[in-house]
Amino acid sequence: MRQIHRILLQTTIPHDEDDWHIGRFALLRDHLAALCGDDGLPLFEVTARDRDPVGAPDSVLSRLDSSPFDELWLFAVDTGEGLTAADCQAIGRFRRRGGGLLVARDHMDLGSSVCTLGGVGAAHFFHTKNPDPDPSRRKVDDTITTNILWPNYHSGANGDFQLIEPSLPLHPVLTDPDSQSGAIHFFPSHPHEGAVGKPEHDPTARVIATGTSKLSGRPFNLVVAFEPTSEVGPAIAESTFHHFSDYNWDPSRGSPSFVSEAPGDGLARSPEAQRSVRRYVTNLALWLAGIPLVPVRAAS
Repeated sequence: MRQIHRILLQTTIPHDEDDWHIGRFALLRDHLAALCGDDGLPLFEVTARDRDPVGAPDSVLSRLDSSPFDELWLFAVDTGEGLTAADCQAIGRFRRRGGGLLVARDHMDLGSSVCTLGGVGAAHFFHTKNPDPDPSRRKVDDTITTNILWPNYHSGANGDFQLIEPSLPLHPVLTDPDSQSGAIHFFPSHPHEGAVGKPEHDPTARVIATGTSKLSGRPFNLVVAFEPTSEVGPAIAESTFHHFSDYNWDPSRGSPSFVSEAPGDGLARSPEAQRSVRRYVTNLALWLAGIPLVPVRAAS
């Protein structure tokens, strides 16, 4: 019997009903768990959890390298204290044993605990930690939600979608055989995305997709991919966890009370954009597991 790959979806905060807890990524969890191979059997076993209380190493992350997981999708929704040194060290060992890693954060300093992650952490630029090396980008982009400072690229309303520009050569996670161009062109949008970029001295990393601010017209990076080597597994740095949250896929699922912007309904009205988003996360799961990106289907 073939191997079933194990994915851990985890936030960097303890459970809080009025925050971005792991239950707000249920549509992603269900999609990944429903993916099947040609034999009709599931490709992935998905575990979804929030971190343990802050102040001590997380019971799972701090032992990730000795766990059965093949992939970690880390949603950094903390304000700076979501990962301990022990957590980061174990995640580093996990990647060195070949584990696949996705790290997504958000605007300003949200998720800034990921700065201490080796390799992938350097791809994330925040307001007060590891700021964008380009000084011209250290400025407000989203001028509507005025209490959020840079980085805060405005790609559209939650619930709408954005047109992205895949970088060439086209990366496998952005391929789409059902698209006329052969590439994925739609992501969920968000009023204030964070900033990511290629770490200067990492030859395995490159920006693979960019977006364009709907307010300033300025292009910005959406995804940085780290190719696997004989020493480390594959990794992805995402500008925002909102590419994966229920609220951005379907605003009727609700959001924390502190979300003030009115949602859109563009994604709900576009079957093509919905299909593109789901194809992208399917590609991510396959690529991070080292599985060839062959057609897969959802369980009926």
